[in-house]
Amino acid sequence: MAPETLVQLETRRLSALFNRNVIVREVSLPFPRHTVTAIIGPSGCGKSTFLRCLNRMHELSEGGWATGQVMLDGHDIYGGSMEAVDVRRQVGMVFQRPTPFPTMSIYDNVAAGLRVNGRIPRKQMDEVVERALTQAALWDEVKDRLKGSAVALSGGQQQRLCVARAVAPAPEVLLLDEPTASLDPAGTQRIEELCTELKKRYTIVIVTHNMQQAARVSDFTAFFYMGRLIEVGATQQMFTKPNDPQTEAYITGRFG
Repeated sequence: MAPETLVQLETRRLSALFNRNVIVREVSLPFPRHTVTAIIGPSGCGKSTFLRCLNRMHELSEGGWATGQVMLDGHDIYGGSMEAVDVRRQVGMVFQRPTPFPTMSIYDNVAAGLRVNGRIPRKQMDEVVERALTQAALWDEVKDRLKGSAVALSGGQQQRLCVARAVAPAPEVLLLDEPTASLDPAGTQRIEELCTELKKRYTIVIVTHNMQQAARVSDFTAFFYMGRLIEVGATQQMFTKPNDPQTEAYITGRFG
């Protein structure tokens, strides 16, 4: 998939469980630096659970735990040397539905993740908020109403605000869990365009149920089925000549 030196994030025989139920089974998968990898597969195949393991959010679910390794820049995020809160600063996440903090302003939504680190000078905070909103392609639309309510934004704007909140702490990796599932076509297009820009700065992993979206935005595609990684490869190859018949059946719509 990519030379080891280019791999920023990697799972090694990663399994995810709820109590004794295995949801994801021994997945080994590298994520090359500054690329977009799409995770595809039918509903219930473990895509989102796998994604949540990449920044230790799975363990926040009742009965959720994982085995194996998730290597970030050569360090195992489950190895004991990294605190979960530090992992989540380095590996940001955007969820399926926009999740702005409803009682906070646009400005405070973006700044929320930074304040966990302690008091930051106002000028520095202003600069980071502007940078994050600019990276999320939202600054020009909200710069004159930063103190306004975040929930007054449109659905697509709210999702881009969540992207800004995720990138404000300057993570290395950005996880997107079906980020356009609740958006209209215009909002979907903006998020897809954003992926192309953001991969210049971050390594991106996106879970999507939309085959066309995976083909448009990703450099690599990984197909999951019943908790297992069936096949991974360059997106163009996966969509034109997959190696596994199960992958071909799913991509061509024969099941899913």
